[in-house]
Amino acid sequence: MQFATPLEQGKLLKRYKRFLADIQLPDGSEITIHCPNTGSMKNCLFPGETVWFSRSDNPKRKYACTWELMQTPDGELIGINTGRANALAEEAILAGNIPELTGYAKLAREVKYGEENSRIDILLTDDQKADCYIEIKSCTLKEGDRGYFPDAVTTRGQKHLRELMQMVAEGKRAVLLFIVQHTGINNVSPAAHIDPDYAALFNEAIEAGVEVLAYRCHLNENTSELDCSCPVLV
Repeated sequence: MQFATPLEQGKLLKRYKRFLADIQLPDGSEITIHCPNTGSMKNCLFPGETVWFSRSDNPKRKYACTWELMQTPDGELIGINTGRANALAEEAILAGNIPELTGYAKLAREVKYGEENSRIDILLTDDQKADCYIEIKSCTLKEGDRGYFPDAVTTRGQKHLRELMQMVAEGKRAVLLFIVQHTGINNVSPAAHIDPDYAALFNEAIEAGVEVLAYRCHLNENTSELDCSCPVLV
């Protein structure tokens, strides 16, 4: 995925009110940008380090700039914009870059399904195969060299696991796909130390037949794209 316009950079001052961040530009001036990340962003906030942001020319936007990348003190990059995870997954699936998800005739986004009023991120269909329901999660929490999900208690994430298990029970294929937007993460695990209920349900889902995949992103100020698969450790 090529960014629509070249990213600009600055230094992080602070993130606040969940959706806002103040940054300092190279000329010393300060601006407020939109933070497109609803999570806790645990271990993703490094005041004084470089951030990259995109700029929109939409006059209706209150904040023209959107936070895209964060650099860690070790020089690793984190994809802050969780909304890009779904687009990255779709792009990779259509290009055949996720071997486990190739061979389907059609791809649809945001399809209503399940008994808990959910929308599946991606639905793959083909006349010769069972429908494939794919729930996508962005993973950015790094502790050691391991990535963890979630970074905060998530009742919504628990609901998604239940819905995926129900699809398997109905004879369909269900996949939980982690998009790892952190260049320092080498494997992914459920964060039992943060949300033990999610971790328990995660293991239950695997036993029920839900497939779990993780693909790491290659990130820089010009592009963001899926690079390679990484192990899921339970």
